[in-house]
Amino acid sequence: MTLSIQFLTMVSMIAGGFYLGITLDTFRRFQRHWKRNVFLVYFMEISFWLTQVFILYFILFQVNLGELRFYVFVACLLGFAAYQALAANLYKRLLERMIMIAARIYQILHNLVKNFIIAPIRYLIQLLIACVIFLFNMVMLVLGFVLKCVYLPIKWLFKQIYRLLPKKFKLFLHKIAGFYSKIQNICRKYWRLISSKRR
Repeated sequence: MTLSIQFLTMVSMIAGGFYLGITLDTFRRFQRHWKRNVFLVYFMEISFWLTQVFILYFILFQVNLGELRFYVFVACLLGFAAYQALAANLYKRLLERMIMIAARIYQILHNLVKNFIIAPIRYLIQLLIACVIFLFNMVMLVLGFVLKCVYLPIKWLFKQIYRLLPKKFKLFLHKIAGFYSKIQNICRKYWRLISSKRR
């Protein structure tokens, strides 16, 4: 390994340690959102560290084809220590400000979508449902009026015909009606018995 490659490796690993400090503080900042779930805590920790190891080794591979030396770890720790000493407090304040700005932008967009897209659509749907219900009620009202207009003359006509029938035929009709009501009552009893057995 030439001196230039060693120098690039040192610089890259110092930058990698600095990057690791930034990502670790970012990860710890958002950790509070899943801290109560033990399974998620372990999963996120393992995923985070595996991802960081992969990224740092990929950087190392691009510089010196992945050759590990003791000074690589020292350079990485040096970069991490430099971040903690020089930039940790500044980055944490900057991160909080960025989160606050992002939350405010999200709130504004949420209110815009809610007030200018969701609310009008909801209002139109409610208006459409109200129109459908109103039309249905009007149709039922008209149908009821038409049926009454048709039913009353037919009822009056059947009453007149029934008055003209002989008494024997009227008695026969009463017997048929009584027989039909008995059959209907028997069927209802059997249906209730079958329903109670099913339960």
